[in-house]
Amino acid sequence: MASGTLVRSFGTAVLAAVVVVSPATAVAAPAPPPAPGDAAGLLSELQRLYQQAEEATESYNGTAAELKKRAARAKKLDAALVTARRSLADGRDAAGRLAREQYQGRSELSAYLRLLLMRDPEAALTQGQVIQRLAAGRAAAVRRLGAAEKRADELARESRKVLAEQRTLTARKKKERDTVRTRLKQVEAMLARLSPDQLADVNGLQRANTDRAQSALAGALSSSRPPTAQGGAAVRYAVRQIGKPYVWGAEGPDAFDCSGLTSRAWASAGRVIPRTSQEQWRQLTRVPMNALRPGDLVVYFPKATHVALYLGNGLVVQAPRPGSRVKVSPVASNPVLGAVRPDPAGTPLASYQGPELPKGATDGSDEGYGSAAAPAS
Repeated sequence: MASGTLVRSFGTAVLAAVVVVSPATAVAAPAPPPAPGDAAGLLSELQRLYQQAEEATESYNGTAAELKKRAARAKKLDAALVTARRSLADGRDAAGRLAREQYQGRSELSAYLRLLLMRDPEAALTQGQVIQRLAAGRAAAVRRLGAAEKRADELARESRKVLAEQRTLTARKKKERDTVRTRLKQVEAMLARLSPDQLADVNGLQRANTDRAQSALAGALSSSRPPTAQGGAAVRYAVRQIGKPYVWGAEGPDAFDCSGLTSRAWASAGRVIPRTSQEQWRQLTRVPMNALRPGDLVVYFPKATHVALYLGNGLVVQAPRPGSRVKVSPVASNPVLGAVRPDPAGTPLASYQGPELPKGATDGSDEGYGSAAAPAS
């Protein structure tokens, strides 16, 4: 049995033994492998490494999302700064004209002097009102110049701040990418150390764990609830992506990572949700597992580092991990943390028929982490 066909998915029985290390923490040397006959220990160690890789993946995705926001903000600031500088230039031109008129004796002061020498009081009154209006207009021009200078200075400062944030995020993204590469190489190294018999034992234990976890959820998932119109649209989008490869940080249309698939599915249905699984878990409305309806998101692992979209009938569609493809799996294919609902205020459809799954939708395994699948840059 080749190492590339190791584990179909992760169950919950050995979750308590998993120790998660933050991607920001220095990477320790891999621990010695468990004893050859210790399938549970082997599975636990693999889960630990997989979780570290997935946690680093979501940290990388979160940084990439923040970097995208900063880039959009920088673009808006640049456009606003161009407008502010143009306004400032216009104001300075107006101020220059005022200065020249003052120097050449054509200012309001000269006009007032002439007004004092006029013999016709009525004409003097009329001209005085005109002069007041001119003076008010020029005072306003001076105020606009001051406001334009202040606005340009503020935008320039904010632009420099956003640029500094972009540089910091870019450096963090590179560090997180390197962390993921290290995690994936650790997984590869462990797989390379396992014999065919060990792989078979781990694979069998994994199937048994998943079956038990799925059976434990069977009662909670027994009832069928229709989705909202948006939830149904998200499901149809996700099903159409079955068979496409998992790629780091991908949001479609040709490839996806786990949260890239769920966020894009809901975006296609007209609802924007957070980009990463951790933010989806943190920001969206949580629902109990016995209230799941199609379109809800099932979140996995203690730190919410994996997510899938619920199809109904105890199944999810997910982008499992590098080396795999978008597929349909049992809802308990990974250790379940809980579920969230992107459209809690939506009205469920009166009736619902889920989309037909393509041939081979459940084929394939969920394993396949390899350092070659890590982001290149």
